Amino acid sequence: MKIFAAGIATETNTFSPLLTGLEDFTILRGKDVRVGCVEHKSLDLTDPWGRMAEARGDEFVFSLMAFAEPAGLTVKSAYESLRDELMSDLRDAHRAQGGEPVEIVLLMLHGAMLAQGYESCEVDIVRRVREVVGAQAVIGVELDLHCHLSEDLLEHVNLVVTYKEYPHVDAVERARELFDLCVRTAEGKIRPTMALFDCRMVGFYPTTREPLHAIVAAMSAAEQEPRVLSISFAHGFPFADVPNVGAKVLTITDADVELAATLAQRFGRQLYRVRHRIGFDSMAVPMDVALARAYAAKLTPVVVADQSDNPGGGAAGDATFALRWLLEHGYGDAALAIFYDPEVVRMARIAGPGAQLTVRLGGKLGPASGDPVDLTVTVGALRDHYSTLLPQNGAEPVPYLVGDVALLHSDSIDVVLSNRRCQCFSPSIFSDLGVDLETKRVLIPKSMQHFHTAFAPIAAEVIYMAAPGATAPDPRLIPYSRFDPREIYPWHPDPLSEP
Repeated sequence: MKIFAAGIATETNTFSPLLTGLEDFTILRGKDVRVGCVEHKSLDLTDPWGRMAEARGDEFVFSLMAFAEPAGLTVKSAYESLRDELMSDLRDAHRAQGGEPVEIVLLMLHGAMLAQGYESCEVDIVRRVREVVGAQAVIGVELDLHCHLSEDLLEHVNLVVTYKEYPHVDAVERARELFDLCVRTAEGKIRPTMALFDCRMVGFYPTTREPLHAIVAAMSAAEQEPRVLSISFAHGFPFADVPNVGAKVLTITDADVELAATLAQRFGRQLYRVRHRIGFDSMAVPMDVALARAYAAKLTPVVVADQSDNPGGGAAGDATFALRWLLEHGYGDAALAIFYDPEVVRMARIAGPGAQLTVRLGGKLGPASGDPVDLTVTVGALRDHYSTLLPQNGAEPVPYLVGDVALLHSDSIDVVLSNRRCQCFSPSIFSDLGVDLETKRVLIPKSMQHFHTAFAPIAAEVIYMAAPGATAPDPRLIPYSRFDPREIYPWHPDPLSEP
């Protein structure tokens, strides 16, 4: 069987002033690697598919995997260049002289990627892919759960599977699931039927807490029932001003339209009934309250997530609000990461470890970043081409390139800076730079929820903080203009009445 795989993924915050250009994408091309090539596999989110195809003896054609850290709209020429390269590779593979046509197309997309002139890059890609491979080929798509699911996307594909967990510790598991379903479809063993249910909710929903944790487990259990193939809760991406923003449930059954629709409504309404309890809008606390509570705690360290300056949601990563609060209130024994400030990183690298500098830190990329903070600091450890790790269930962690990083000491406050935007996934970024975590009362990662898997085990307490910033955890603070929120929760208290 000939299997073609590719991916183009970024998450578009339409409120972000930071355009996403071609140079922002980390690109891995099939011509550069082979299945199992150790030195490149960390960059390739399609790697599980290559390994599974190799184990089966399939012909596996890998085009490219292009990933960019979330930011604003992707520049039109950048998107079209990557898309056209993917399509050229697909046409070559499908029409290879003397070879078999492509029978399965596996796509690693995001689901919330917008470019200049393109409302949905994913819909544009799958429509073009279907035009090339025809109706007989199987097209399977893996999406981040922060996606904008729509009937337009489902129209062109056979299968869509989203991550189930937030933080996304199951991306590899879902890739394996999608591969298996696509192969079974191509072999005629199953006939996937999809149904979509709109929950009429907008928000961010961590799956590490109840009752959502139990609902996700119930979805997995339901997949073991006869004729049920897959159930996905697509949370949506609230930082996109698009008409179809919001949470949806997608179900896939084996040739049973009625069952798919029933399941989608069943789980959709179950999620809707607990809408008041599962979103960050009900969990996050204001900055003053969060930090005061952290320093009042008897057990340490307390982890305070700076959700509103999350580069993983498109924020700049250089907001200074929490740091300024610590300085103004005379608090120390804290560590913060990851500040995006390439110029200060460059200064620290020139000066070297042990040097004393006066720096103007952060606050450079707009009002949501706050004002710069002037500090006298001592340069700590420096690391070149540093990567941080996002844990995965039953698989190797996924590395994210942070770039060059620098540790700065200001009395008992340690700040980690980078010259690339990346959220803070793990406390290892502190320990790798020599920070003694046992001496810290408070750790402040710039992250919405992906920090949780690695930070929670060492935390005496985890506090979700709604500081000022570009990625506010409460959607009611987001200035939408392209859809009417009056009929959606949390603006409307009960937009989806019980049948």
